[in-house]
Amino acid sequence: MIRQRTLKSIVKATGVGLHGGRKVNLVLRPAAPDTGIVFHRVDLDPPLSLPADPYAVCDTRMCSGLEKGGEKVGTVEHLMSALAGLGIDNLHVDVDAPEIPILDGSAGPFVFLLQSAGIEEQKAPKRFLRVKRAVEYREGDKWVRLEPHDGFRLTFSIVFNHPAIDRSSSEVTVDFAEQSYVRDVARARTFGFMQDVDFMRANGLALGGSLDNAIVMDEYRVLNADGLRYGDEFVKHKVLDAIGDLYLCGHPLLAAYSAHKAGHALNNQILRVLLEDRSAWEIVTFEKAAATPQAVSHQFDLALA
Repeated sequence: MIRQRTLKSIVKATGVGLHGGRKVNLVLRPAAPDTGIVFHRVDLDPPLSLPADPYAVCDTRMCSGLEKGGEKVGTVEHLMSALAGLGIDNLHVDVDAPEIPILDGSAGPFVFLLQSAGIEEQKAPKRFLRVKRAVEYREGDKWVRLEPHDGFRLTFSIVFNHPAIDRSSSEVTVDFAEQSYVRDVARARTFGFMQDVDFMRANGLALGGSLDNAIVMDEYRVLNADGLRYGDEFVKHKVLDAIGDLYLCGHPLLAAYSAHKAGHALNNQILRVLLEDRSAWEIVTFEKAAATPQAVSHQFDLALA
């Protein structure tokens, strides 16, 4: 049986919020089966709980955030991506600020935290959301699509017309039947452009951004002294974001995802399109090894390797 997972112990981290620029304390706590991923604003009185939910997604400018009662938890996508990549179904996330800390701008530090706490399998079957029929969402030349697939595969293409990005790969496919989230995706960092900094900060964005937590480019080149971590790090980060955005549906997907020039907003829209067509999806479990698609068992074996 493919089982649900949580953490073995509590783990803590402190960092800076990418957009707010303020110190953030983060605590990750184990949760019971079928709890899901639940964020808690512990700085509020009383504390406010915000479960992962695509219909709670707010402000998709440069991040995915959750909102309830006028209060928010922003920049959840990198942590959600790490949770999806390691197959963690149930977790309490305590945070004392309106956003998750950015750490190094990738999901790598979250993977390290989760692995440090230890991952525990629970006595309940993992519940997958299986796409039964293709759905698509478009805005102009941007589009995103989910199609039936016995596993989880993502294909993404980007167009930025920037020399540094043009010199890297602008399209990638990641198939978790063959590739490892930890090795092949988790370390890809968010990126931005120096010429956009003044505009973003005037709009209350990227106040905590730096060369320590993002790939930064001027008009011609990457400014980070250590260069890129992957030859296709830009488009790989878009895949990392998509994994986190899609995991806000509350279940691991069995689907082939493909997108062109998409971002957080379109990722949220495709989940809503999918969920609102009840004939396009179903919840499934795999309680017998013989019934488990090989791609699925391989994906979750790799996550624990």
